[in-house]
Amino acid sequence: MKNIVILGSTGSIGQNTLSIIRQEPENFQVAGLSAKSSINLLEKQVEEFHPETVVITDEEAGEKFLLRSAAEKTEVILGNEGLRQLVKKPGIDLVVIALVGIAGLLPTLEAIEARKTIALATKEVLVSAGSIVMSQAKKNKVEILPIDSEHNSIFQALRGHQEAEIRRIILTASGGSLREVKGDLSDIKPSVALRHPVWKMGKKISIDSSTLMNKGLEVIEAHYLFGIAPSSIEVVIHKESIAHSFVEFSDGFILATLALPNMKLPLSYVLHYPERAKSNLPKLNFSKITKLSFENPDFGRFPCLKYAYNALNKGGTMPAVLNRANEVAVEAFLKERINFGRIPEIIKKTMNLHQVTEEPNLEDILAADRWAEEKAGKLI
Repeated sequence: MKNIVILGSTGSIGQNTLSIIRQEPENFQVAGLSAKSSINLLEKQVEEFHPETVVITDEEAGEKFLLRSAAEKTEVILGNEGLRQLVKKPGIDLVVIALVGIAGLLPTLEAIEARKTIALATKEVLVSAGSIVMSQAKKNKVEILPIDSEHNSIFQALRGHQEAEIRRIILTASGGSLREVKGDLSDIKPSVALRHPVWKMGKKISIDSSTLMNKGLEVIEAHYLFGIAPSSIEVVIHKESIAHSFVEFSDGFILATLALPNMKLPLSYVLHYPERAKSNLPKLNFSKITKLSFENPDFGRFPCLKYAYNALNKGGTMPAVLNRANEVAVEAFLKERINFGRIPEIIKKTMNLHQVTEEPNLEDILAADRWAEEKAGKLI
């Protein structure tokens, strides 16, 4: 029996994680849940899974939850500090990090310090502070299990192989909601950009997918997770989303990981790790696959991917600045304060204004994050 904590239980990843746990009560126990402000859904989750502790980071929403919740046996903690308290509790076997943005950084570091195994969906944690997080994980002998389908498939392909054997890794990208749109993208509306052709995801990651920033963030994440040089990490557009990654080894052999585009597959893998469990999810039927297509990304049309590579090569605090500037720009776009074309513009201008701190500590990272939020905000 594994005791599981899910940070971000009301989001897409959190709900999918609970759907797997629901089917296997003999294998998993929910020890803790967290949400920002979606208290209606959280209340239903508490009633069903009976966690020992719940954290609500939006304190106003938390007060409303306390007034109406009948879950007397569940401890309720309000505020962001509650996340760090939750992950340190004894008896927890796995912490699922499924928060939005850099909000996942401090709880992840706290969980590592407490020597909890991490299942990581929040790629911004490694984008912003990859060196610090991976160094702390190594120091505390903590495994970080990636949930993203691409990184999860690479993680599987690399089991039993040494870093020196890897020539390159190739991340696949669906191309996002705008992959078939012709002409100028500047005035694309949020409703259009949110219509992902393959995956059902949250709003922020759906917009990131439409700009290819999501794939750029995944390049940075892969660098830190697997210790691969940026020049050895490539991206290809693969519209079918069947092949999730490729790993090419020094002898020329390439391992590809294929599966239907279903987030429950990598989630099931990390929940059961290091074992493999039987799955009742739909299986890949090769007789129904008419083609698998691959093409190079258009860096001119989708410059956010290029900016991510630039940030990674620059290093230091620049990836954190890229990440925060993107968050600010995407939020403004979703609120229709800026048009689609201004997302990469704001990111580029914010990066150009930044004086990089090399080999940053945690305070440097958090300071760069605050700086980028302010600078990008002024560019809106």
